[in-house]
Parts: sequence; C-alpha cells; structure tokens
Amino acid sequence: MKKQAGNPSRKHLVWFRQDLRLTDNKALAAACEDKDATVYALFTAPLSQWEEHGVSERQVAFMHRHLEKLSEGLERIGIPLVCHVCGNFDDAARFVIDFCRREQIDDVFFNNQYELNEQRRDRWLEDNLPQETSLNRYDDCLLLPPGAANNRQGEMYRVFTPFKRTFLEKLGSADTGSLPQPERRLHVTRIKGSSSPFFPYEKVSFGAEYTPGEEAAIALLENFCREKVHDYDKTRDRPDLDGTSRVSAYLAIGVLSPRQCLNALLAEVPDAIWQSKGGGAVWLNELVWREFYYHLIAAFPRLCRYEPFLEWTDRIVWNANEADFRAWVEGRTGYPIVDAAMRELKETGWMHNRLRMIVASFLVKDLLVDWRKGERYFMSQLIDGNLPANNGGWQWSASTGVDAMPWFRIFNPVTQGQKFDPAGHYVRRWLPELKDVPEGDIHTPQLWAKKNHVVLDYPDPVVDHRQAREKTLNAFNAVRQKAGGNDRPDSGRQGGWQ
Repeated sequence: MKKQAGNPSRKHLVWFRQDLRLTDNKALAAACEDKDATVYALFTAPLSQWEEHGVSERQVAFMHRHLEKLSEGLERIGIPLVCHVCGNFDDAARFVIDFCRREQIDDVFFNNQYELNEQRRDRWLEDNLPQETSLNRYDDCLLLPPGAANNRQGEMYRVFTPFKRTFLEKLGSADTGSLPQPERRLHVTRIKGSSSPFFPYEKVSFGAEYTPGEEAAIALLENFCREKVHDYDKTRDRPDLDGTSRVSAYLAIGVLSPRQCLNALLAEVPDAIWQSKGGGAVWLNELVWREFYYHLIAAFPRLCRYEPFLEWTDRIVWNANEADFRAWVEGRTGYPIVDAAMRELKETGWMHNRLRMIVASFLVKDLLVDWRKGERYFMSQLIDGNLPANNGGWQWSASTGVDAMPWFRIFNPVTQGQKFDPAGHYVRRWLPELKDVPEGDIHTPQLWAKKNHVVLDYPDPVVDHRQAREKTLNAFNAVRQKAGGNDRPDSGRQGGWQ
C-alpha cells in the first residue's frame, strides 16, 4: 500500500549486519541522503544460525555491547533501531519482509556479505520483497569488491602475490575515502520494539581490553598508526611485544571499516600503497590478505562448506585420537609456545597471528588432526572470528588451500618459540608453572628439569616432533602421489589472520 498524496516523504530501512557503525557506512549514508525521508534501522540476531556457524559467545556479547552503542548513536540522529532475535537467516529475511509491509517501507538499504549462506539469504530477500519496495545494495566491508582484482582472464587469482600486485594497482586509483556520520534527521520517529537488551548475551565477558563503541575503535586504530605502525615490520612476529594493531575484533563485526584502516595508515605513511618495505607496507599487506580471503570465498563458495581447495588433501587419513586434540585445546601438549597460545585463546578469545600459524601447524602437521576441527574450535573461541580469514588461515597452515604453505614445510614448535619469544616472557605469562625455568631453557623445560633433577608440574611432549614430522610427510606424500598432486609455489608468509 503506497502512501497517500500529500505525504511525499519516503520511508527507508537500513538493515545492519556486519557493519555496526555510523561512520563510513555506505548503506546508512545512502539511506540518509534524502533529508526528507524517514529512516528506520534494523538488526536481526539469528542465534541458532550463529550457533551452527560456531560463532563464539564472547563475539556475540561484544556485538551486543556495540549494538547498544549503535542504538544510542542512531537515536541521537533521529533513527530508531529495532533488534529482532530469531532462529536462522531465513527467519531474519522473512522478518525484514514483514517489517517492510507493516511500516510501508519504500527502500531497503544494506551492505553486502559474501559468505555462501548470507548470499543465499540476500538473493531470497531480493526475490520476495514487496514489489513497491526497492533494494539498494553496497560493497562496504572490503576496499575493493570481489572480482575487482581478477586476472586477465577475468578469474580469481589462486596465488597471493599476483593478486596483491593487481589489487594495489586498482587500489591506487579507487575511491577509498571515508564517509562522515549522517546528520540528525529532519523527521524523527519512534517505533515499538527498539529497546535493549537485544539478545541474551549481555553478561558474557569479552575482556576489559576491548572497549565497545566506534570512538574507542577509532582511537585504537589511530594510536596504532601513530605510535606502532612504523616498527610493525620488526615487531609483528613477537608475541612478547605489544606490536600489533588489535583492531581485528572491531573489523570482524564492522565497527571499523577497511577504508578507515587504510586512511589512518596513509595519514601516517602516505606512500604505503607504493612501498615494498617498512612497517606501513607490511601492515597494508595484512589488509590485502584479508581482501584475498574474502575474494576467494566469493569466487569459490565451496570454501564456506569446510571443503579444502586442494581436493586431493581431503583423502588424507587424519588422526582421530580425541586425547591428542584435547591436549592441544587445553594447552598441555608439552610444547610451551603452543600451550601458552592456546591458554591465552581460551581465556581472552584472541591470539597473535604468528602464534595462530604455530598452533595450527602443530595440530595438523605434528598431531595430524583434521584442520577443520581446529578451524571450528578457533571460531568457538575468537572474539575476532571471521569465516574468510579463519578458513584461509587454517587452509594455509594445513597446506590444503589456495597458495598455501607447501605440504612439506612444517614448523618446529621449539625453534619457533626460541625465535619469536627468545626470553620466554610470553610463555611465562601464560604458563606460570614454568616461571623458574631459565631463559635459555624455557622452550625445552623437560630437558632442563631432567638435567637438574627438578619436578615440573608440566607435561612431557605429546609427540616427538621429528617422528611426527616424518609421519605427516608420509601421509601427505602418499595421498598426493596417488592423486597426482601439483602444488603451487609458496608466496611467502601468510597473513590476514589479524
């Protein structure tokens, strides 16, 4: 039913999803361009879908607090936010349609998501919206939309380095400016159902170091770019140093946009896009890895179904011993750098990028456990859980994905610890039972204890790394030879996990 003559103002609905911010939000900005329009905001919380996808409770709680901040911000500019708790994506799409009919919405605005189920949801919505309601979609969560950096044949790159080269060429001429917050509306309205709390996770802890709200996120980003980014190339691999940005949790739910990250970087390092070295260029490289993984799942939706990109790796016979997996989860493998990282993850929901690679390599290459078990566990714990980056990182470490680490490259957990936590400061922070082990022995405490007749409250290694390495090489090589596997060259260090 269309509005009667004499009431020309249109009704706009902004459907928030993974973009919980007022600043630099393309869908919100477009909905607010018509100053005479009445604008509503909606967020749907599909709790059973999140549970099925393994989204961590701490990330949902983090989202909840940001929605409270978003609601306050929207109210200040005259836009009511309705938060609807539902079961799955289908329920969410049906509610949007019902809302449009009930409130006689003329235009729906939202920012695209690229995961498989989310794409199906949005296609269904587009097909079933009332005829009198128009749909406006925007590419917002990436610097460049999927397909914008394809090869000359119009196909998605399967190797990171040429993707990055093409991506940066396109990025240099793209419009990546950040949009301001919308001004207060001329027509302010109220609507039933816009009160908080939005869903039952408000009491779940997500860590005092993560302050909710856009202002806190922007301050964290700008402080990193001002104080730390210049040394990022030197400090990024050291978990014992505070050298990373820690903005991944805000990026994952869209409290920050990638354009804001890029612009904050360019404000401090104007030539970062064209540089090949230096902290600014290296941090930009992490943003490009994030883009790479998003572009991959858009081009190859089967990656969203826990399928390896290299099909021959799906025939590897994995270790089904639950005790080995539980030792990894609980941080009692007997390898200090692995155990410290896993305990930090369990307690805080975050893990340093270098440590993510180390613990993933250990699970797959030392314990020969299916990488998908690790991927799911990470998602169940991470405050910055993100399907494209998490899947991409795990498939890289497991040597099952696009441009992954070669199957024959296996991290040694002892030497990795010695290299990236040389004094053991990080290990002691999370393994207090090793506080008395000397600096030079911190990554092999069992040898020190045996030599000095000391009883440690710390387990022996669950596997011998050298023997485990040979077992894994044999397992991969046997399947690869039978399948005629042809591995692509390694492009270098993996990124994009934070």
